[in-house]
Amino acid sequence: MKIDDIDAFVAVIRLQSLNQAAESLQLTQSAITRRLQNFEEALGVELLDRNTKPLKPTPIGLRVYEQCRSVQREVDALRDLVASDAMPSGSLRLGVPQTVGDTLLLEALQRLQGAYPDLQVQVSNGWGGGLLKRLENGELDAVAALFPAGKVFPEGLVGQSLARMNLVVVAPKGFASKRSCRLAECQARGWVLNPDGCGFRAGLQRALAEQGLNLSVNLEIFGTDLQLGLVANGMGLGLVPAPLLEGSRHRERLEMLNVSDFKPVIDLWLVRAAFVGNLQGAVDLFGEVIAERLGESGSAA
Repeated sequence: MKIDDIDAFVAVIRLQSLNQAAESLQLTQSAITRRLQNFEEALGVELLDRNTKPLKPTPIGLRVYEQCRSVQREVDALRDLVASDAMPSGSLRLGVPQTVGDTLLLEALQRLQGAYPDLQVQVSNGWGGGLLKRLENGELDAVAALFPAGKVFPEGLVGQSLARMNLVVVAPKGFASKRSCRLAECQARGWVLNPDGCGFRAGLQRALAEQGLNLSVNLEIFGTDLQLGLVANGMGLGLVPAPLLEGSRHRERLEMLNVSDFKPVIDLWLVRAAFVGNLQGAVDLFGEVIAERLGESGSAA
């Protein structure tokens, strides 16, 4: 039984395609097929149902796949014992939600480039849950994502809370006629929010549902900066992390509403694979830059 055969089997199950598995491992399709056959012969069982499209594992194949993922993690751990102190090089694949990326990503990438000029950084945007799944599947090396405090991450992943942030309701300057209001009073104004799938939006929707209210969305827009600009122009209310509001170019045209029955809090997490080898220093620097920027914004508040 060879590690290369295990890698081929895992790639085929994950990608559900011999061709895509071959491309991901930079092999020919015939080489992938040969490794699969070797692996099945070594185990003495049929691991793939070859009558299905896309390819799917047999029941025992699915159990073998889960065990193979554990084997890969242990092999990676062995390799990392000698590689974790090495200078970061190659590719660093990061996942960042657009909410954070708009404000913090540029400086983080500049710092990484300055510290590690031989490192190629690739960035993907997405919601936290989707980015976390890609991290589990080995498609990303680290993710900065927004999750509740106390979030428990899957086995094989390490999470570090970089900052705890209040989510604040924002309105155009001069909107509030009294010192505090209730969530039901905000609802009539309507909201400028991320499209469905955003954790902020889901939390707001749950809070409204508990009061028997439906979420009223005026505009669905990606990007914190654009949302805040639209809120400042009277298009609805917004919901953003307080540090991102303080760092916004629209800050002087906005005000935070004191919503007495809605005080959400969220953590920004840096989540990585348990073993990232010589990328460890770059992942750490990425987290440090984000934490520094959020700390500066929080102090400005």
